[in-house]
Amino acid sequence: MSTTLTFYGQASFGVETAGFKLVIDPFFTGNPLAPISAEEVEADYLLVSHGHGDHIGDTIPIVKRTGAKVITTAEIAGWLGKQDIEAHPQHIGGGFHHPFGYLKFTQAFHGSGLPDGSYGGMPAGFLLTTKADKKIYFAQDTGLFGDMKLYGDEGLDVAFLPIGDNFTMGPDDALRAVKLLRPKTVVPMHYNTWPLIEQDPQAWAERVRAQTDSKVIVMQPGETLEV
Repeated sequence: MSTTLTFYGQASFGVETAGFKLVIDPFFTGNPLAPISAEEVEADYLLVSHGHGDHIGDTIPIVKRTGAKVITTAEIAGWLGKQDIEAHPQHIGGGFHHPFGYLKFTQAFHGSGLPDGSYGGMPAGFLLTTKADKKIYFAQDTGLFGDMKLYGDEGLDVAFLPIGDNFTMGPDDALRAVKLLRPKTVVPMHYNTWPLIEQDPQAWAERVRAQTDSKVIVMQPGETLEV
């Protein structure tokens, strides 16, 4: 039973696993890298890591069109509830056995204000264990932190890490993160969406290959990866 991962640009991904379609941080409207529009997205679940506009993105219109269920932090779930959007609340360190697999929320060092200025709680990353026992780590927006080593101790098949700098880890800290996480495969994200976070992913990939045992895959928006 394989899992298909699709990169939509920035930190947005599609995940097809165990017969379910997930979208992580559904940022399509205003995303210059998005290969499809919010109106074309199919989803059974939306995973929202924090409240910034490039992550909560098109959550509300996608839910209203598809009926997808949102999984997010308690504060964002409460905010969505006031807009008649059902959400399953989780929080940092907590996991839950969803129909598609076991999803644990990880810490992320970032902010989480919502688009209307409401408090969005703590930001999160996601550690997904699929029904086929593959472990996939979506760091989402974060700086480097030493406890990434603990996630690596679980044995990661794939890790998605930001490299854009300015708002998140840059290339140097992302390389350090790879050394802590020790994933079989690592994919860079959250870069080149706007000039402020322009990076050379191929140059970063070469550094990772030279200094770690991890395989690096630089995905273009719209490309898929089988796990």
